[in-house]
This record gives sequence, structure tokens and C-alpha cells, in this order.
Amino acid sequence: MMIVWTEVALRLGLAAMLGGAIGLERERKDWAAGLRTHMMVCVGASLTMIVSAYGFADILGTPHVELDPSRIAAQVISGIGFIGAGTILFLKQGIIRGLTTASGLWTVAAIGLATGGGMYFAALLTTVLALIILWVLQPFEKRISARFIQKGINIVAAKQEYAAAIVKEIMQRKDVDIANCTITNTEEGHLVSFKFKHISKEELSTLISEFQSAEGVKEINWNN
Repeated sequence: MMIVWTEVALRLGLAAMLGGAIGLERERKDWAAGLRTHMMVCVGASLTMIVSAYGFADILGTPHVELDPSRIAAQVISGIGFIGAGTILFLKQGIIRGLTTASGLWTVAAIGLATGGGMYFAALLTTVLALIILWVLQPFEKRISARFIQKGINIVAAKQEYAAAIVKEIMQRKDVDIANCTITNTEEGHLVSFKFKHISKEELSTLISEFQSAEGVKEINWNN
């Protein structure tokens, strides 16, 4: 079974358009994987699907030859993980960025496979849903997640005894509701990390001000 060149052009062109639509959403946020990256992934996945399904038609019927048209296309799903991993950034403890872009690349690859397989409606619908998830739902997600984000404070102490004193002092405070506390030895010193269940910005600001000038404190930062 062969495929005509017009059909090939249609599938590859549609893959470029659908991948580009999702890439534009990532491009406007200035991510490393933007318009061209998403288009290339989608077109490449589409071509892989076409080759997997039609590229070996000339040897079909040859004795002792069996072909599975899904084998080559299946490697796209696992192979795209290497590109997706490159978009994930570990900024600091507890903060990782790029997971949404990585999942977007994985989805774009699946859209390319669907387009290359001639499943146009599935590819179009997935693209629309992906844009809704990435763009339309983002403000809603921020409002919801803001209610559950635990505010925290990280203090780097010069010595272990200073770190222990900081932990003791904060633990004894009745105006803060502590979710967890960890002490980690780093190159800079002893990192004391606190997460609070409920604390206002004013209370957090007061806490930071008190410890900025405390003995043995080298560095202090927070997330809110």
C-alpha cells in the first residue's frame, strides 16, 4: 500500500501548523522550546509515522518478512523524553521549571504521530485541548494554587550551633504554624528550611527582619 505525495504534503503541513500553534503559546513566554522546536518535533513525529506505516511497502509479501507498522513510531514517545528533559530546569531546592513545556513537547509528538497516521480529527482536537490547558486554564490554576502554596523561609547559618538556635527559636514561637523543618549541610553553611501552614505576608516579613541581623546568619531568602 502506497501513499500519494499530496497526502504526505497534507500530513506534514498540518503537523507543522498544529505544532506551531502550541509552540506559539510557549514562545510568548520566552521558553527555550518555542515555535520552531515544537514545529520540528511535530513534523518529525509525523514523518516517522508515515515512514513506519508506508516506508516498507516495497518488501511486503517477501517470504519470511513480517512488518509491524507501529514499531518505528513507538520510539518517538520514548525518544522525545531526551528533548523534554533538556527543557526542565532545577533552580533551587523545591523549585523546578519547565515541566509543562516538557509535557507539551511530548503531546506535540503524539499530535505529529496522529497526523502522520491520518487521524486528523484526533490531532486537531488534541491541539485545541492543549491550547486550552496551556493558555486558558493558567489564570485559573494560579488562583487555585495560590491558596495552597505554603510560604517558606530558608536561612543559611555559619555554624551548626547557630542553625540549632534558629530552629529552637522558631519552634518556640506561637504565632507561626510550622508544616515542616529541615536542616541541610551545604557548601555555604547549614541551611535551615521552614515551611509554614498558615502565615501572612506581614508575619513572614517580621520573621525575616528579626533573623536578618541574628548572629551567625549568612543568608536568608523566602518564597511567598
